[in-house]
Amino acid sequence: MSRVALKSAREIEIMRRAGALVAETFRVLEPHVKPGVTLKELDRLAEEHIRKAGATPAYLGYGPRTNPFPGTICASVNEVICHGIPDSRQLQEGDIIGVDIGVLLNGYYGDACYTYTVGPVRPEVQGLVDATRASLNAALDLVKPGARLGDIGHAIQSLAEGRGYSVVREYTGHGIGKRLHEEPTVLHHGARYTGLKLQPGMVFTIEPMINLGRPETRLLGDGWTVITADKSPSAQFEHTVAVTQKGCEILTL
Repeated sequence: MSRVALKSAREIEIMRRAGALVAETFRVLEPHVKPGVTLKELDRLAEEHIRKAGATPAYLGYGPRTNPFPGTICASVNEVICHGIPDSRQLQEGDIIGVDIGVLLNGYYGDACYTYTVGPVRPEVQGLVDATRASLNAALDLVKPGARLGDIGHAIQSLAEGRGYSVVREYTGHGIGKRLHEEPTVLHHGARYTGLKLQPGMVFTIEPMINLGRPETRLLGDGWTVITADKSPSAQFEHTVAVTQKGCEILTL
């Protein structure tokens, strides 16, 4: 029996507002993602906007009491796959940065990630960013009642690997609602026609992390920052989606 809680129309409406705030926060940050800006400054701008809207940053203080996450955003530059800590590092031309934003609004969460290029980047890095975005879009196209989670993973894996990139296995998408992480676990690799069957009312994230080099990962000593084991660049895109009677609504568009 599925442990996935189906959301009511009222709950999805609240999550729609949380998702809209996440999308708005990206629009606020975008003009500032340029050479010379610090990750800490992006973090400050995001926190200011989220709190002004009456919401709470989802990641700030998240995790174990002994080592809570210290930022509003995850700021993952170049070889950082996910959970990058927003510190005093300055962005340089040619960098890529995955900005992950989560908010808690009226008791429900919204969550998304976007990878920005900082000025012109190397063609192979631009290809990685484009393929990661395309793999998320390919997965979104399959979200509808009766589809299976394996279809989503297969779409991401076949597109990314077909273009010569690798898919991170250890970090996944997830259900979301009154808690930031709920059932189901959404893998970014897999076989078609396998896994949980999607039903209207399911709400979850799809957030492929794709590497230019090999798929292996390494957790740094801060307990949060995850990098590619071979130090190759990594990109990530993420949306929160609701399964509807007709297909899929992207709540963080």
